[in-house]
Amino acid sequence: MAPAKKSKKTKKKLKDQRKCKSVSIVSLEPKPLESDWWDSFWQKNSSTCGSAVNDQVEGFKYFFRASRSTFDYICSLVREDLVSRPPSGLINIEGRLLSVEKQVAIAMRRLASGESQVSVGRAFGVGQSTVSQVTWRFIEAIEERAKHHLKWPNSNRTEEIKSNFKKTFGLLNCCGAIGATHILMTLPAVETSDDWCDQEKNYSMFLQGVVDDEMRFLDIVTGWPGGMTISRLLKCSGFYKLCESGARLNGSSEIFNGAEIREYIVGDTEYPRLPWLITPYANKNLSSAMAGFNEMQKNARSLAGKAFSQLKGAWRILHKVMWRPDKRKLPSIILVCCLLHNIIIDKGDKLEGGVPLSDHHDSGYRVESCQQIEPFGETLRENLIRYLEHCKNNPSG
Repeated sequence: MAPAKKSKKTKKKLKDQRKCKSVSIVSLEPKPLESDWWDSFWQKNSSTCGSAVNDQVEGFKYFFRASRSTFDYICSLVREDLVSRPPSGLINIEGRLLSVEKQVAIAMRRLASGESQVSVGRAFGVGQSTVSQVTWRFIEAIEERAKHHLKWPNSNRTEEIKSNFKKTFGLLNCCGAIGATHILMTLPAVETSDDWCDQEKNYSMFLQGVVDDEMRFLDIVTGWPGGMTISRLLKCSGFYKLCESGARLNGSSEIFNGAEIREYIVGDTEYPRLPWLITPYANKNLSSAMAGFNEMQKNARSLAGKAFSQLKGAWRILHKVMWRPDKRKLPSIILVCCLLHNIIIDKGDKLEGGVPLSDHHDSGYRVESCQQIEPFGETLRENLIRYLEHCKNNPSG
């Protein structure tokens, strides 16, 4: 018996049902953002913190070096850049788009830990290529959006810095401390040269910084090969040119017993003694006044070394030996770490006790000795010693 023919009405009904079924399996909604990244990250990685971390608040600072409020501020700086540029495959293993917060977390963890992109990716549930892409996008965004966190201070802030150096170290009219450190790296054979090979036979790039009384970077220069001398590094910097032209360290002088004490910074013997850069006495047979000056000057210039220890301790990518970095991009990585260092200070965050390096930031490197002495630099140092002796003999005046 032949099957009964379907009526036109029945055929239309079946056709409509098939249409509805085909539409229902296509999702028109965009992929959801992964907003609960911290909960899953903490659950997966909290065991790696060690006994020093007691709760999630401390754990957050352990992994990202910043408090949650400072982290949110950093996200606000780069949000427009990270959202406006279409993500290219930035998804986690569950197929959800990475939120801005998670992108920032990935980049900051990469910089803070110095671990490989594979290790960082495993901690967040993303691939190595995603870590690479996210980190570089973050670096480009911070480099552009956070420039205001690293600048030479205005006159009011300069007066505060000078007042604090005088109160803490006894140095009149001092505006900061200068120092330099090496960023170590390996290079492919085709890129090796004596320029990049430093005094300790390591391949390195220099970072020079001037810091204030709170170890905030006021000026940096980087990108130069570690094989050059620090005195040459200084003279290649824009900071040197500004100071020599009178455009920087040009504020009001102090007059003591008719002698002028102009604005200056302090540095170690590896720097030349200039009218605006005061170094310690290098010879051994010193008078008590000279030895006293050296001690005060050493304490003041140690702020630069402490700043580098904090920088390299917090952003361990700068402390570890970098594997064949792109030397054109490395200065941007160094700059962004300095910007993050300053943001943490500006926002009032305190680094955990174990974060700064326990040893010297340039462990194994000898302090060079620069023989260049300019007469006005020597005169300024002598005036400072007379001022310090006066303060010592007249504590109430």
